[in-house]
Amino acid sequence: MLLTWISFTFLFKSKEKNLHSVRSLFLLYTGNRFVQSLNYYFFFFSFLYIWCHVIPTAMSTQELFVAAARQCLSAGRKSLSVSQSLDLAVQVSALDVGLKPAILYDSNRASVDQVQQYLSSLQSSQLVSKSLHTLDLNGNTLIVNPVAARFNLEQLIDYGNVTVVDICHTLEKPTITDPLRAELKSMTHDLLLLLRAIEDLKETDKAHTVGEKSEEWNLCTVFGLLLGYPVTYWFDQTKSFENCLSMTPLTVTTASAAWQAGHRCCLYSFSVPAVLLEEMQHKLENWRISLRERFQQQNVLKDLTVCQSTVTLPSVCL
Repeated sequence: MLLTWISFTFLFKSKEKNLHSVRSLFLLYTGNRFVQSLNYYFFFFSFLYIWCHVIPTAMSTQELFVAAARQCLSAGRKSLSVSQSLDLAVQVSALDVGLKPAILYDSNRASVDQVQQYLSSLQSSQLVSKSLHTLDLNGNTLIVNPVAARFNLEQLIDYGNVTVVDICHTLEKPTITDPLRAELKSMTHDLLLLLRAIEDLKETDKAHTVGEKSEEWNLCTVFGLLLGYPVTYWFDQTKSFENCLSMTPLTVTTASAAWQAGHRCCLYSFSVPAVLLEEMQHKLENWRISLRERFQQQNVLKDLTVCQSTVTLPSVCL
């Protein structure tokens, strides 16, 4: 019987489905026809059950996402928690279906190479598409959907659908500035060229590093544009990195959605100076409508909720 079991295990692992081979094996090791029949049916149905029920359900989609995050994104000896891994899974899934143009990785201090390894793991498991890329921007790691990000920038240029707010520390209060002023126009043009280059990349297993040109960019403004916000902040970083948002009421817009097993995660969170809210209301409403339309075109996430709150902080670090 031991030899019978070892031989059966070999057949199972090699995924041999030839019943004639199984029957021949039992004929070799059993002489009694009655015992032979019992062995035959017992091992055959055991094999069938394992093949049909155990192997296909080995790991769920959630478990695969969590396993990839905990394996690839450890910082030192500490891995991401299950909750952090699920939040990241929702963000990447939203990115893959076009609900977000990019995500800024800030779950822990994992390197850009580790984030790339995580993304490659998801892509090899066919959990997300090959269209997503990892971007190293001055030491900041982003996962980008270049098509969605490029579309967002083109909408800024063609229709001015993103409001740029000047928050230089010399101002008494935040003011709306021209999104196509010289320095912003040059930066937007460079970003478009970058995204088009990423789209044309044939290899997705390596992170794309932005060149020295990005050292001139205002990263606060860049992140607002890449992350798909309808408003982004700008200040003259050649003079100061301080801003005028201290003790300024800010209206915070938050969009969240539910994933598998009801896990809920924030997809967007951005602020608008309350003093400019009425002036920007139309663009904010257009952003909400666009988000809901894109949400209805996918079936990965459910129950989209968009809400607002007001905060006043003694200092705002951007």
